[in-house]
Amino acid sequence: MNNNESRTLWISLAAGLFAAFMLYSYSQEKKAEYDKTYGTMKNVVIAKVDIGEMQTIDDTMLEVIQRPADFLEPSAVSETEIAVGQVAATPIKKGEQILQTKLLQPGPDTGIALQVAPSKRAVTLPVDEVRGVAKLIRPGDRVDIFAAVDTGRGVNQRREVSLIMQDVVVLATGVNVVNNIPRIFEMDSSSKNIIQTTLTGDTKYTTLTIEASPKEAQDLIYLMATSPGNIYFTLRNPNDRQVPPRMPASNSETVLGRSTFMDSVPAAAPIAPPVIAPPVQPLQQQRPTQLPQKKNGFRTL
Repeated sequence: MNNNESRTLWISLAAGLFAAFMLYSYSQEKKAEYDKTYGTMKNVVIAKVDIGEMQTIDDTMLEVIQRPADFLEPSAVSETEIAVGQVAATPIKKGEQILQTKLLQPGPDTGIALQVAPSKRAVTLPVDEVRGVAKLIRPGDRVDIFAAVDTGRGVNQRREVSLIMQDVVVLATGVNVVNNIPRIFEMDSSSKNIIQTTLTGDTKYTTLTIEASPKEAQDLIYLMATSPGNIYFTLRNPNDRQVPPRMPASNSETVLGRSTFMDSVPAAAPIAPPVIAPPVQPLQQQRPTQLPQKKNGFRTL
């Protein structure tokens, strides 16, 4: 390579660097002008698909894009974590910005139905201080349910206590629903002022709403229809998810450490099977007896 070629190469490189610098300067100038006109670029969460009214939002329905700050709507959500798990208060179209004003926290405003797991049912049961762990149960807790049921008839009638359900989720205590801000608003006696009541330490509730299978719900409705005061709740540790086999029912004999009533009854002597006489065979018809006859002076048969 001679000197002319080297000089040409260096001039080309310098021209390229100068052009790149000028292009960068121009882009920065335009960006500054663009930012001055429309504002800086910011993240915003938009709907990736159409979201229906009262539909629970998950991360597959959302995406994050950048838009000029002046193009963002008030209360626009900038992170998907804010919207995931909440409920759409109104329909949200694909590409529409997700707004805080269009989101509802699951609770009374969205209906307790959204808190019920598929294939489960919500059932409300009466409760008091004795049967409900001094009303220390809170929404989201898990409980076991016992029932005292009278069995047998007459002299054999007795009361038994059985564990009928285990690891049951509590959806609500009174009107305090799980995943909801624990407070209610009520009018005072004059109906002029609104009183806000915090439900965090509320013990005025008289019902528990739990989650149960259809068969369990049927059994609970039977118990409420026959003996609603005989349903008891015990509170579980939230980390204890074990469901051991059901225990034998408790009654007066088992509580006192005695044998059960059935065990105390002496066993009856075995009954011998009845003797069946063999069937009587029909008598065969007998031939008439023939009298001896005489022939040639001799008796013949």
